[in-house]
Amino acid sequence: MPRRLGIIGTFVWDTVWTLGDQAAGRAFETWGGVSFSVASAAATRPEGWEIVPIAHVGADLVDQVHAYLDTVDGVGARDGIVAVDEPNNRVELVYTDASSRGETMRGGVPGWTWLELEPHLRGLDALYVNFLSGFEMDLRTAAAVKRGFPGFIYADLHSLFLGPPRPDGPREPRRLHRWNDWLRCFNAVQMNEEEYTLMRGGPLGPERYPEYLLKYGDPQAIFVTRGERGARFVVSRGERPDMHGPGRPVRFGEVPAHPAPSGGDPTGCGDVWGAANACGLLGGMDAEEAVRRANAVAAAKLGHRGGSGLYEHLRGHRAEWGHAGLDG
Repeated sequence: MPRRLGIIGTFVWDTVWTLGDQAAGRAFETWGGVSFSVASAAATRPEGWEIVPIAHVGADLVDQVHAYLDTVDGVGARDGIVAVDEPNNRVELVYTDASSRGETMRGGVPGWTWLELEPHLRGLDALYVNFLSGFEMDLRTAAAVKRGFPGFIYADLHSLFLGPPRPDGPREPRRLHRWNDWLRCFNAVQMNEEEYTLMRGGPLGPERYPEYLLKYGDPQAIFVTRGERGARFVVSRGERPDMHGPGRPVRFGEVPAHPAPSGGDPTGCGDVWGAANACGLLGGMDAEEAVRRANAVAAAKLGHRGGSGLYEHLRGHRAEWGHAGLDG
């Protein structure tokens, strides 16, 4: 029997305006949202693992989601793809520089309650939660998942740091209310540097690591992505955050970004990074090895636009991960 990694997120139909698109006067449309995580996890999953997507999907796009999943190897049961009456999430991304953007969302599928979600978690060995809309589940449900699911839980907190959708402009960044309680819901947590600043009210300085975040209960690892400057991490309880056990000395690390050509598409790189990092940890890599490989996978993503066709693109770059001594 394969081991099973559940991926909770939201499928999003993206309209992307990079600086180049704006100059050309033509947007790029593609699958986004959890499609980035699914493609990355499928490409980097440890041997003997399969991917189980769990998402509410608008009835207007549910057939298209299944068609997308048909193109990705390693996807197991699809019972977690649940059609709902609400229109599916559609997001317009407008870049203001090479990596910063505003997000305007239309539609929106509802989040999960614990009673709805619990049957889809049975038989899973690990869980990857990507907050792509920020409404995938509320804090009460996240706490119930932590209590009721015995496996390793990795979370990218991303869109929890965005305010509600606005009809007149992009969603505004905000501080995450009760962020310390959110941290208690997961074994490993990911955020980018801007989100870290919002959460703590100050930047991650040159000599600072987020080690004090580990005091908030169950996080065994905190990962802070920094774009072209790589990523920082702090790990407790040994080298592998997926291994439960008594507390051990804290380990800090900083890994530079993998070399990448300039001018690529950064949309979804954090989602690709997170799924690759989680799969590295599940496959037995220590935190530094997992981060180094995640950096390489995210660099490969820069060469492909959108989530459609991304799995094939990442698989085509697998030799580059092996060349860097990263093939897990």
